[in-house]
Amino acid sequence: MQPKYDLASVRQQFPVVKDSIYLNHAGIAPIPEVTRQAVVDGVQVLADFHGLEKVFGDLFTNARRTSASLINADPDEIAFVQNTAEGMNLIAHSLPLQAGDNVLTCNQEYPAVAYPFLNLEKRIGIKTRVLPAQNGGLTVDLIDQNADERTRVVAVSSVEFATGFRTDLKAIGEWCHAHKVFYVVDGIQSLGVEPMDVKGWHIDALSSGGHKWMMIPAGQGFMYIDKARLEMMNPPFSGASSVANAGNYLDYDLTPQPDMRRYELGVTNILGVMGLVTSLDFLQSLDIAAIDAWTLHLTDMLMAGVDKLGYEVLVNREPARRSAILIIRIPGDEHNTALKAKLKTVNVKYAERGGGIRLAPHCYNSEEEIAQVLEALSA
Repeated sequence: MQPKYDLASVRQQFPVVKDSIYLNHAGIAPIPEVTRQAVVDGVQVLADFHGLEKVFGDLFTNARRTSASLINADPDEIAFVQNTAEGMNLIAHSLPLQAGDNVLTCNQEYPAVAYPFLNLEKRIGIKTRVLPAQNGGLTVDLIDQNADERTRVVAVSSVEFATGFRTDLKAIGEWCHAHKVFYVVDGIQSLGVEPMDVKGWHIDALSSGGHKWMMIPAGQGFMYIDKARLEMMNPPFSGASSVANAGNYLDYDLTPQPDMRRYELGVTNILGVMGLVTSLDFLQSLDIAAIDAWTLHLTDMLMAGVDKLGYEVLVNREPARRSAILIIRIPGDEHNTALKAKLKTVNVKYAERGGGIRLAPHCYNSEEEIAQVLEALSA
């Protein structure tokens, strides 16, 4: 089987394939060569200080365009952030929450999801209900059983980092929309490898760093808030760029920008945004749905192989809940010592998560690499 794009050509974008089998995209991903070159070119322009307008003139417009395209939003619904946690905190602290309101999340969430709302417990007295995950993540059933008249927010990851659970974002969005509950998503474990539809799935706000599946240089990401929800939000910070009259520095008028630029306080990371544009354009040229299909095929191969070897598979096997994350272990292998030794023989890059070894292939990984991994695991 081959993906719908030219795999050989895509592999040329990733020098890491020359000396390792890289399966840690759920941790941090290598950037494509096209992105490396774009950032290098940007550095040169900044050093020479010639051609700034030509290189950077439309940069932010293009970055909002490609970010919006990735999630089915409008460009004016995008703001740039350094990482997921920054965006999630901006969203949480902008919401009109009051003492006694509650937020629903689950106990498999990365800190970027839970901590902003736990912090608000101390600051304003809301309640963050951390629910026990159901089959690896948050479900509509869990939400429905634990919501009440003071439930104001549901916060969830699109894919859970330690279980690989692909959240049913559409079903939760429909529940939130019907119950008038604000819906916040951490998109970092799916953007770039799975389709995202914030409009179709009634997602009110989303944040994501770019250093995982989006293959953006670390320290650059974006956030989204539905423009229909923007006026109910009260941004916690202001800066020279976030106000409507941004060029009049001595006016001291805090009237915010009419769109998501109200969350951008000052100078933006030009080189990071250049990396964002280039990587997202590259991935979308391959078709995110095609990447999704290919990575699921590769994890299917891995799962079938380790099943035959008697390994434990620590993810939800239901097809609709599967993601590009697979977590495995050898029964009785304390600290995954034997498993790590096997993977080392073919220089597999992985992470330890969820009680096992997390393997997470991306667009450029091949069947041949998966076969090498399985051969090493059978030794």
